[in-house]
Amino acid sequence: METAAIILAAGAGTRMKSKKPKVVHEVLGRPLVRWVVEAAKEAGADRVVTVVGHMRDQVIPLVEGDTEVVVQEAQRGTADAVLAAADALAGFDGAVVVLSGDSPLIQPETIRQMAALREEHNAAVIVLTMELENPFGYGRIVRDGAGEVARIVEQKDASPEEAAITECNSGVYCFDACALFDALSQVNSDNAQGEFYLTDVLAISRAAGRPVLAYKTSDAEQCLGVNSRGQLAEATRVMQRRINDAHMAAGVTMWDPATAYIGPEVEIAPDVELLPNVMLLGKTTIGEDSVVGPDSRLTDTRVGRGCRIDETVAVEALIDDGATCGPRAYLRPAAHLCEGAKAGTHVEIKKSTIGKGSKVPHLSYIGDTTMGEGVNIGAGSITCNYDGANKHATIIGDGAFIGSDTMMVAPVTIGAGALVGAGSTITKDVTPGALALGRARQQEIEGWVAAHPIEKKK
Repeated sequence: METAAIILAAGAGTRMKSKKPKVVHEVLGRPLVRWVVEAAKEAGADRVVTVVGHMRDQVIPLVEGDTEVVVQEAQRGTADAVLAAADALAGFDGAVVVLSGDSPLIQPETIRQMAALREEHNAAVIVLTMELENPFGYGRIVRDGAGEVARIVEQKDASPEEAAITECNSGVYCFDACALFDALSQVNSDNAQGEFYLTDVLAISRAAGRPVLAYKTSDAEQCLGVNSRGQLAEATRVMQRRINDAHMAAGVTMWDPATAYIGPEVEIAPDVELLPNVMLLGKTTIGEDSVVGPDSRLTDTRVGRGCRIDETVAVEALIDDGATCGPRAYLRPAAHLCEGAKAGTHVEIKKSTIGKGSKVPHLSYIGDTTMGEGVNIGAGSITCNYDGANKHATIIGDGAFIGSDTMMVAPVTIGAGALVGAGSTITKDVTPGALALGRARQQEIEGWVAAHPIEKKK
């Protein structure tokens, strides 16, 4: 049977105290709503409909393209939000899973099991429930004598006896599509909140003679919603542990998993070693036998095999096999360290290729540069690529040796095998194999110090 998912992403999240809607906030580099979309897709949902409302201009770009977007014009409760998707799912005859866009920890396997249970029992709805030691704030599950779900009572509407119940509603449901949309037309707002509750569909379905069942999870963490900064941090910790456990099970070594933050799209080969305080985000990949850290942050960066990345920030960079980087290096977008190349201490590289075996050991800036193989860049050297209006290119040929404190004023080409003397400012092309010097002549005046004594301050 086909399955559709409705993701409710219209809530304001006022406790976030933010200019952004809560579903836009991120866990490990991925917005909350995208975690839910990916879970639904991984669970096998044939269609995904996202209901947006509050500050939707920030939400829609995150979900358009691979979900159907509908708008809840006014936030009048969860039943009204689901009803907003009725036209999009008109004629759909299958299971409809309703998920909250602020609950990023839901597991795809849980969604699949709920759908299978609903089909097995031809139930009108399966509600995902959990046991909580402190259930305050959650809707309580009231069961009948046969163990089926009689109703769900919200916190503000609960009697003292109902408030003592510890089995709680997660806000995740799997409905029969026809039963869902038939029942929604009967929901009213006669409650303490004055809203249209989706939970009322359960009682309506029971009255129609359809089974209403619960699927109780032993993993209450996956039901965690994010309505505050504290809950956002807690969701991050849970997802961090899940991801890190999976990588360690696949052969990745972590000295301290609590200090490793790895995004959901990161790929790490076996026998990689992650030292403390490492962040790997975006579509970063790490090849086998590489060591990353400590204190490194790589975003959308590809690292080859056998590399050493130490105290490095890299964004959209390419680091080939056997290259080394850091400590305290910065690789900006389109930086490419070829096989065996080195970017050393306090080095910044932007939109440049550092050729095979070439070295930029320390205290240098290389920008808009194409560097050949076996080049050595002395300490404190800079490619002066910006004239205040435009960026210009520097080309350095194979085997060139650039002395320390050299300014290469682009556009300029330094030929293969050339040697540039330390302290030079190079403004013209250098012939291959030549020695280039671009510095003022040293002058010396004997006896000058004795003739011009300097009074020392006390």
